[in-house]
Amino acid sequence: MSRFASYPSLSGRVVFVSGGGSGIGASIVEHFAGQGARVGFVDIDEPASKALVEKLTAAGYPTPLFTKCDVRDIAAYQAAIGEVAGRFGTITVLVNNAARDDRHVIADVTPAFWDERMAVNLRHQYFAIQAVAPGMKKTGGGSIVNFSSISYHTMAPQLSVYQAAKAAVIGMTRGLARDLGGDAIRVNAITPGWIMTQRQIDLWLTPEADAALMAAQCLKEKVYPPDIARMVLWLAADDSRLVTAQNFVVDGGRS
Repeated sequence: MSRFASYPSLSGRVVFVSGGGSGIGASIVEHFAGQGARVGFVDIDEPASKALVEKLTAAGYPTPLFTKCDVRDIAAYQAAIGEVAGRFGTITVLVNNAARDDRHVIADVTPAFWDERMAVNLRHQYFAIQAVAPGMKKTGGGSIVNFSSISYHTMAPQLSVYQAAKAAVIGMTRGLARDLGGDAIRVNAITPGWIMTQRQIDLWLTPEADAALMAAQCLKEKVYPPDIARMVLWLAADDSRLVTAQNFVVDGGRS
C-alpha cells in the first residue's frame, strides 16, 4: 500500500499536461494515471512519450492520449487540447508544465531569442487556459496549475530571459484566478526548486553544485519529479477546492 495519498475526486477526471513525455511532466502524467484519471499530454519527444504510454498501459492504468506537438505553435497546440477533450470529455484539470531552461548571456540575446523563449516558457500557458476555460465554465469549474521556477528567487546566473518568463507566470496566475474564480475555476502556481530530472543531472549536477544545494536547503534531500507531481495532484483534487491564486514553492526549503 502506498504511503502517499489517493484522491477519489481524481478518478475519471480528464487531465491535460504539457511537456508530459519526460522529467517532471512524465511523473505528473504517471501520477494522474495512477489515480485513475484520463490523461492527455503533448511533447516533442515522441519516443519517450510513446514509451511512457506503453509503460502506463502495461501497468493497468488508463491509457493516456499522447499527441506530438510543439507548444510554440499555438494553433496546433489548441487543436491538440481539443483532441483530448473530444476523446475523453471536458478537460477539468490543466497542468502547464512545458518549459526549457537553456542558459544564455545578455550579449547574445536577440529579439528573436527573447520571443522564442517567451513562447516556450510563458505564452503557451495562457493560450492553453484560453482553450480549456470555456469547457470548465460549462461543467462547473476546474483546476489549472501553472509552473514557475525557483531560478528567479535564487538569481541563478545566465537565465535572465527564462527568469522573466517564469516570474511573469506568477502575475498571470493571480490575474486569471480573479478573472476565472466566478466560474469556480481555480488557478494556482507551483515553483519547483532544483528538481533532479535526468536532464538536470546530466548537464549541471556536479559534486560542487550538489554540495552547494545541500548547504542551501533546509531539508538535506534532493527533490525529485514525484515530489512535484504529488503537489500537482493535491491542487487538482477537490481537497484543495478553496485554494486559488497561490504559489506553492517545493524546493526543500532552499529559497
